[in-house]
Amino acid sequence: MIFTQFVDDALGCASYLIADESTRRAVVVDPAFAIEQYLEEAERRDVQLVRVLETHTHADHLSGHGRLALEHGLPVSVHPAAGAEYPHDALDDGGELSLGEVVLRCIHTPGHRPEHCCFAVIDGSRGPEPWLVLTGDSLFVGDAARPDLAIDAREGAEGLFHSLKRLVELGDGVEVYPGHVAGSLCGKAMSSKASTTIGFERRFNHALASDDVTAFVAESSGTSAPRPPNMERIVALNHGPFVGAQPEPPELPLPPADAQIVDVRPLEAFAEGHHPGAIGVPVSGTRFSTKAAFVIGADRPLVVVAADENESGQAMQNLRSVGILDISGYVLGGGSEGLELVRVEELDEVLRQGAELIDVREKDERDSGYIAGSRNIPYRLLALGAVELPTDRPLVTICESGPRAAIAASILAARGYDARAVAEGGIDAWREAGKPTVEFRRCGS
Repeated sequence: MIFTQFVDDALGCASYLIADESTRRAVVVDPAFAIEQYLEEAERRDVQLVRVLETHTHADHLSGHGRLALEHGLPVSVHPAAGAEYPHDALDDGGELSLGEVVLRCIHTPGHRPEHCCFAVIDGSRGPEPWLVLTGDSLFVGDAARPDLAIDAREGAEGLFHSLKRLVELGDGVEVYPGHVAGSLCGKAMSSKASTTIGFERRFNHALASDDVTAFVAESSGTSAPRPPNMERIVALNHGPFVGAQPEPPELPLPPADAQIVDVRPLEAFAEGHHPGAIGVPVSGTRFSTKAAFVIGADRPLVVVAADENESGQAMQNLRSVGILDISGYVLGGGSEGLELVRVEELDEVLRQGAELIDVREKDERDSGYIAGSRNIPYRLLALGAVELPTDRPLVTICESGPRAAIAASILAARGYDARAVAEGGIDAWREAGKPTVEFRRCGS
């Protein structure tokens, strides 16, 4: 068997190429929109791509099944419960796809979504039992999927409980390759490891610890994590007609007056000089795609500002991965607007002078320790513009270590506020300097 895992670090998504060594026939499972990586791997391995398999309709990234179908004539298979509007072959529970000695067997595992399936992979040259299983958005390394993105959370959690029990029955020695690793919003406690085994997860994964469906449902349905940004639009794109390759946007001399502007240069360059109205999200930072999707609206065209063409190309590829397709062009170089950065050691004095501190972390992060007097507004909610903020004093943003604070400050500055960012250090550096924080304590704790 030929097996390759692809991990998108910007989203925490994993996809797979599986082929039979004898027949040289290959499938791609859960492809990303950037399909070039699969074509290059197929050429390198000297295999022929013959089909695309989807574990489910994805909610956090745009699938590449449309490009593979339109550009390379590949058929697509998905469970019939998906109700997919694109041309597809239904693959139901127990159905098999043979590549030769290598066979992929469909295991219907609803919970995350009603149509969700896993694919047990059998290599007949090794034996008749599955060697590995592609678990999509069901079983992760150290965690299990969210049940609240497609249906009622409690209904989804009950389905997920029974699906996980089916996976455990495959046997402790079966290797597990999930559809997500740490960084994805489809699970809370997943590891950054790319694979595991059924036995390891059965022993250490909290989601497999209980045989009580009521307890599992209560815990799993109580998730407070934010939903993937752009979720409804991404689901609609992945459910609807095939989405093909997008035209390459042109270079522009300046951003048009009515465009959204995302500046993907490093923070230092953005702070030194950016175009009016620009939001700064460095493409070199972690989780660029998710962060950008949280702060970019779908109501008007987008212009990318970058240092060079390589940077703009990388940013546009990552933006398309989360369904942001209306990109009218890119601009190289910054503008005349600046952003003031505040060092942690300066923060006390800035606050004494009357600035308001906004903690832009998620609530569960803030509850673990925050600076007294700060106001909690997650950066992704600042982007919605629904929060009233004072205009008579500076607004200073802070997060765990700096990146989200800088994004938040750029959002506020674009809306005319006197915004500044604690962009190097944040709460972590505040604690390391011996400064006090307040912990949120629930009643009875």
